[in-house]
Order: sequence, then C-alpha cells, then structure tokens
Amino acid sequence: MKIALVQVASPDSETREERIDRVEATLRDIKGAELIVLPELWSAGYFHFDEYQALAETLTGPTVSMCARVAADLGVHLHLGSIIEAHEDGRLSNTSILLGPDGSVVHTYRKVHVFGYKSKEASLLTAGSSLPVVQLPFGAVAGITCYDLRFPGLWMELSTRGAEIVIVPAAWPAARREHWRLLTTARAVEHQIFVIACNAAGSQEGAELGGHSRVVDPAGKVIAEADSGEAVLMVDIDPQQVNAVRTEFPVIGDRLAAYDTLTV
Repeated sequence: MKIALVQVASPDSETREERIDRVEATLRDIKGAELIVLPELWSAGYFHFDEYQALAETLTGPTVSMCARVAADLGVHLHLGSIIEAHEDGRLSNTSILLGPDGSVVHTYRKVHVFGYKSKEASLLTAGSSLPVVQLPFGAVAGITCYDLRFPGLWMELSTRGAEIVIVPAAWPAARREHWRLLTTARAVEHQIFVIACNAAGSQEGAELGGHSRVVDPAGKVIAEADSGEAVLMVDIDPQQVNAVRTEFPVIGDRLAAYDTLTV
C-alpha cells in the first residue's frame, strides 16, 4: 500500500483560497498513492488564531469540497488533515476528516485535547467527545490530532477498539521536534500499530513548524521521514504487518483490562 504525506506550509502572506488552489495542484500531481494525508489546519493555518471565526467552515466548505473532488477524481482515500469546523450553535471544533475514493466522508474526529500552552486553541475551540475507529479495505483506521499524541490513555483506548492504523495530522512546533519523534515512535511500539504522522512546515505568526512528517511501523521502525520544508513523502507499507507483529509478540494480549484495580 502506497501512502503520500503532504507536508504543507501556511504562510501569513497567503490567503486560504490561494493555499487551497496551490495544495490542490500538488495533490493532483501525486501518482500511485492509495492514501493521501495532509496536516492539521493547513488551509486556515493553525497559529492564525485571530482569524479562526472568519475561517471556520462546515463539512461542505471550501477545504472539504476541494479535497472531495480530488479524492473522487484520483480514486484515493484522502485524509485532509483538519479544519476549523463551524457548528450551528456557534461552537468551533478542530475536526479531522477522512474521505473515501468517491469523495464521501468516511471518518471524522473532533480533537479531544485542545491545546492551551502558548496557544489560544483551548479558549477558541470546543473539545470533541468521540473516538471512532472505521474499518477500511486496508485495515481498521482511526485519527487523532497533534496534542493527542501526549496522552497514552487515549492511545490505549484506540488499540482496545481495534485500531491498526492511526493517522496523526499535526501543527507541531520545531521547538519540540524531538518530542514529536519520540512520541510517534513510542505510540507505534506500545500499541503495535502504524502511525502515519503528517506535520505542518514553514512559519506562522512567528512560530516555526517542525515538519519531519513520518511513518512508523508496528515494530517501531521509522519507514520514512521528511525534512523540515514543504514536501511530498511517498511511503510503502504492508498493513498485514500489524497482525504479524501482534502474533509474534503479543503485548496487547498480555496487558490488563484495567490498572486502577491494582492495590497500593
């Protein structure tokens, strides 16, 4: 199975419409991929907090509409990263979306852990409350977003629910790049899953994004990793490796159903 991770920059000087057009051209140049993945909030720009309200959109808005056309035209699964989703009651959420080869929405996830450290995300967005896993032709797939990497309980629940491939769109800063590398590798090893992590590049509002999108296999091997700039990273994986690794080294079967029952 061939995957393309599209590492996008969202410069302050570029409008959302210009960026959507530019990224569409990049997507249409990708040949042979069965799954394409984009970063967190690439069309709006994660650090453009003062524009969140103006840039919020629905699941039929400009970002989703463009990506749905591309997915259908190329006949691929396309994880469009995430958008600032506008709800009818005025709430906003950081919503990641996976589209099927016909352009339809097959998976959505609203970021559970909204980020507060040197960020306005927590004050502007409402946290999600669901953790879906969807069965696709290439395996059981889930998605989480950026900061969610830091919460092992969330990942234990994902593997308990059967996830074999976890897609992680992110806007992870360069200042904490080593945490990005450490956590993406650790989560793959802990839960014997593929971690497909697509990060943003460039700078926004003075913040430097970390890039280094990467794919880690269920044994903890980094199959491929991008550099810090804009890039399209093409990766081949074998989804059957998840079952092979779990059968050979059955760590998931050995863990307890709950640890809060252990005595002090």
